[in-house]
Amino acid sequence: MGKPPPSRLKLRNAAKIIDAAQHVFSVYGFHGATIDKVAARAGMSQPNLHNYFKTKADLYTAVLDQTLTLWLDLIDDLDAEGDPFVELRRYIAQKMELSRRFPEASRVFANEVLQGAPVLKAMLKTRVRANVRHFAEVIEGWAAAGRIRAVDPYHLVFLIWSATQPKWARNGRIKSCSVVKVIVRSAG
Repeated sequence: MGKPPPSRLKLRNAAKIIDAAQHVFSVYGFHGATIDKVAARAGMSQPNLHNYFKTKADLYTAVLDQTLTLWLDLIDDLDAEGDPFVELRRYIAQKMELSRRFPEASRVFANEVLQGAPVLKAMLKTRVRANVRHFAEVIEGWAAAGRIRAVDPYHLVFLIWSATQPKWARNGRIKSCSVVKVIVRSAG
């Protein structure tokens, strides 16, 4: 028999810890962050925090996983039958909104990538690959139908992710439709 599902209190505390860790990792990076700093920000003792996450690496993985969940859920909403301009514009606008609402998550993700993605590598080979594959299939389908220019869909998704980081999203330097116009052309 498996473990019983976690209680609401456990889920609430785990979310509070992940939010605190996201802040600490975004300010100090993985190497500068400590469990003590996370526990203090979460308003709990270090031993109590260890009931939820055994190591700093486990906590860091949970923070990255939460960020990817937000981003990847948007990919699932891409409609292959929809208008490419509308669908990509909506996707980019939603991704920009996530960057505005969760700048620390984007900062942790960007820092992870700049470090060579040591933790993300495993995620990129599993769950990210499946979601990005869906994105690629939609983009390739639109290109095959002549609805958009042929582009590498994998480069495109990472271009969108990098172009919609908080610095750009916050300052309004990138408009979702300007990115889409480069890619999409009218059918016919």
